[in-house]
Amino acid sequence: MKIAILSPIAWRTPPIKYGPWEQVASNITEGLIEKGIDVTLFATGDSSTKGKLEYIAETAYAENENIEPKVWECLHISNLMEQADKYDLIHNNFDFLPLSYSRLIKTPMVTTIHGFSSPKIIPVYKKYNKNNFYVSISNSDRSPELDYLATVYNGINPAGFTFNPKPKEYLLFFGRIHPEKGTYESIQIAKKAGRKLIISGLIQDEEYFKNKVKPFINNDNVVYVGNSGSKERNKLLGEAFALLHPISFNEPFGLSVAESMLCGTPVIAFNKGSMPELINDTKTGFLVKTIEEAVAAVNCIKLINRNYCREWATLKFTQEKMIEGYLDVYKKVLK
Repeated sequence: MKIAILSPIAWRTPPIKYGPWEQVASNITEGLIEKGIDVTLFATGDSSTKGKLEYIAETAYAENENIEPKVWECLHISNLMEQADKYDLIHNNFDFLPLSYSRLIKTPMVTTIHGFSSPKIIPVYKKYNKNNFYVSISNSDRSPELDYLATVYNGINPAGFTFNPKPKEYLLFFGRIHPEKGTYESIQIAKKAGRKLIISGLIQDEEYFKNKVKPFINNDNVVYVGNSGSKERNKLLGEAFALLHPISFNEPFGLSVAESMLCGTPVIAFNKGSMPELINDTKTGFLVKTIEEAVAAVNCIKLINRNYCREWATLKFTQEKMIEGYLDVYKKVLK
């Protein structure tokens, strides 16, 4: 079986720091290779894989201002589609654009829908639904207008996340700094709970950071450590008393939530989107609705068994578990 994995090119695959879709595409690629499957990764030229690498763009457009995103996305996607007949199956992790090629090629295409950036893109998914195979990354992130072959949770390599039974006292916000992710709310929760907050993440909304986050940063009880890489992430997550995830949108998955639990660190999240699927309420963290409820949850964190957090995440959100799910999908498609 020859599989082509199509990754986005906003960031390298896997990303050095931020890049959740690229990270999942990498985890799928490397997990399949470990199973002895012939995999070609279509990504940026500076990407890393144990399989074959095909690329048009040398670097990612989010890291190189000389790259026009739409131009190089078109070149990147067409590079795979023009040699589609080399593969038994294409696994698209690049949103809706590749679907427009799907009736022009004979190779079946599995598309993992990593969330809907807007309801306005759903017409493309609807148009190509009958000749494509859609996979959701959580049951909550399914459109009633589409048909799905399966739900496969994003999977993480546990080797990159160290279990820590003895955390420090700080709370952690880990994610892109944007209103929908709740950085400001995390600051308020930490202040009301009387705990230090460490903030780590890509500043995606400069105005929001300037007006709602930066005024509280004092390098004492509110600290911003930048956009952390893998080693820093492992340390920050593992040593945290709890991860705060007060989202204001229906998040499709939330990699940092699963990563946190792999380190043994409980999560306090607003009860939206996929959070009830990721968090075992009162066992691996708390699902709350308000800042006040989150503050109360901080005071209950010591009731959470960190060993069980690791066990839960290992049972549901590992690379191995994800690969099992996708191999089942591939078998259904190729039959």
